[in-house]
Amino acid sequence: MSARPQGSARRRALLEAGDVRVEGRMPASSNLTLLVTVRGGDDEVRAVYKPGAGEEPLGDFRGPLFRREVAAYELSVAMGLAVVPETVMRSEAPLGEGSLQVFVEADFSEHYFSLLEQPRYADSLREIAGFDLVANNADRKSGHVLLDADGHLWGIDNGLCFHRSPKLRTVMWDFVGEPLPEPVLLGCEALVRAVPPTLADLLAPAELAALLDRCASLLDGPRFPEPDPARRAYPWPLV
Repeated sequence: MSARPQGSARRRALLEAGDVRVEGRMPASSNLTLLVTVRGGDDEVRAVYKPGAGEEPLGDFRGPLFRREVAAYELSVAMGLAVVPETVMRSEAPLGEGSLQVFVEADFSEHYFSLLEQPRYADSLREIAGFDLVANNADRKSGHVLLDADGHLWGIDNGLCFHRSPKLRTVMWDFVGEPLPEPVLLGCEALVRAVPPTLADLLAPAELAALLDRCASLLDGPRFPEPDPARRAYPWPLV
């Protein structure tokens, strides 16, 4: 029986070059989102496939959105965080170019609101919230925070990130006024020093400039901000 490859680099290599087989459609997704199995040699991994051909155009976000999914993973790596599961761009896939992200085998009874009540996840939740400030995430729902079998928290569905204008919409407003976690600040410092080409190539110049501006602002005032009363601060639905 094929085994799930161990190690982030090995999983990423499998996503980039393995054979992709569609298993079915993911429920409750606004754009076409498919569960797939990716196989290569004796390895296999389940993944979430978001083809560009299945995206509905949005008025405020430049497409394709799947590139933003990949950029969110590259941002997580560049900041030294483990917030976003391994995500790659694939041109050869059953429905054309899109993103492949490792499927998180999660306890789907858990979500942000339930995890918030468990002190052992306090630091991880704050790192995800800090990451979203940097990414300018416009759609962090409660169900987008997943708990895997190893007790690690992941943030998924990051296609509405990196707008050049303030767009933060999130359920994670419980940390207002608290200091930002040190790993988030260290990640901001790393980005200000140098943005990896793997991230820069996925963003428009204005989006990249806005990303660096957000990093500089967070370093200057390293606390979780209050919601902007002039904008809608929560996504819908919340879960």
